[in-house]
Amino acid sequence: VQLQASGGGLVQPGGSLRLSCAASGSIATISDMRWYRQAPEKERELVAAVAVGGSTYYLDSVKGRFTISRDNAKNTWYLQMNSLKPEDAAVYFCNAAIRLRESYTFRNYWGQGTQVTVSS
Repeated sequence: VQLQASGGGLVQPGGSLRLSCAASGSIATISDMRWYRQAPEKERELVAAVAVGGSTYYLDSVKGRFTISRDNAKNTWYLQMNSLKPEDAAVYFCNAAIRLRESYTFRNYWGQGTQVTVSS
């Protein structure tokens, strides 16, 4: 299984970016789809998550600005980030709980990370 994250880049404060994460491989089911971020010298933190039923979680500091969504048919999830602030700058990682076709259990998989820089 591979998770390919994309969409990062440089944006001015107040700007927007849309991150995408596409999972590929011998996938039977994807349960929770998540976005984490890690800024320099800080711990990795969960930014947003979306469950298979559609319920969502957001880090308090991004509520009202970020939106997570998923396309189950494409095994892809997104993070729409609006009104970006300098403190949102970090490497963003996608993560998901995935059950492979040949397995009966779920395990976590990570994407490679995509850099988000917010600066004027």
